Amino acid sequence: MKIVEKFWKGKKVLVTGANGFLASHISVKLLKSGASVIGIIKENIPASFLDLERKKNQFKKLKILKGDIADYAFIKRLFKNYKPDICFHVAAQAIVGKANKSPIPTLKTNIEGTWNILDVAREFSPQTKIVVASSDKAYGEHKKLPYTESAALQALHPYDASKACTDILSRTYAHTYGLGVAVTRCANIYGPGDLNFSRIVPDTLRSAISGKDPVIRSDGTPLRDYVFVCDIVNAYLLLAKALFQGKPGVRGEAFNFGSGKPISVLKLVNVIINASGKRNLKPQILSRTKIKGEIGKQYLSSRKAGNILHWAPKYKLNEGIKITLGWYKEFLKKGKKDD
Repeated sequence: MKIVEKFWKGKKVLVTGANGFLASHISVKLLKSGASVIGIIKENIPASFLDLERKKNQFKKLKILKGDIADYAFIKRLFKNYKPDICFHVAAQAIVGKANKSPIPTLKTNIEGTWNILDVAREFSPQTKIVVASSDKAYGEHKKLPYTESAALQALHPYDASKACTDILSRTYAHTYGLGVAVTRCANIYGPGDLNFSRIVPDTLRSAISGKDPVIRSDGTPLRDYVFVCDIVNAYLLLAKALFQGKPGVRGEAFNFGSGKPISVLKLVNVIINASGKRNLKPQILSRTKIKGEIGKQYLSSRKAGNILHWAPKYKLNEGIKITLGWYKEFLKKGKKDD
């Protein structure tokens, strides 16, 4: 990891959606590694991981710009003025329920925002290397598991489809225009700073900390791949470095990043309950049948990332959950004091 940190010193790096969950962690890691970070945010999130870390560390090489990635003129000015060495395009409307209820804003942000970045870079900053966040959701449902990068992208729901389009557009710009682009397809990311409490990990942690029975909206059987945020940050940085240095087999390619150890939702909730020490809590399962449209099994093979990038997750689930639990205890305690 020291080699990666040395590599980043002095690099001009653009991070879209910089105060989002994953992007916050990427931004903080880059700043601690000596990079000059330009963070793009659409709106302020006062309790974001990035904001909390900024208050503690007072990062000097962080510039925050407010704007919408779906605004072409804004993105054009950004790339023309700063010409970043590397761009991490992580911004997205990532709440699945919101995408299902109102698809157009999600499609506009996730697809139009991506083509704006790709096309502006093509025209005004072609030297910029771009790592684009797709998702394991882009694969849709397959009988053959785990998903490999050669599996078809057959998403059938708005958020999933927006990520499949993002994925295809990114690789198109790499292969058609020679742009330095690579794509990440990550499993379910968890860790400190995720404020989307509609997700199973933060919601269950909050329930356990407050002594309430966790609620499972499905029947508890869906099998998923959960990976700790620090492992994913490492993956992004390794991929960007390889892209920047022109490593063969990287430009125009997609890479899976997952734990390789799928677990059912019910078992995950019980892992969190055990970590909290409140073993008297019982998961409340709301649905006794499979939720319509929900994919039963989704998990990834990260063999390609291991072979080309020498990446592998370092954090076991129990370890990652304990770290995350500690963060939420402090976060929720502070929230109560501020009320």
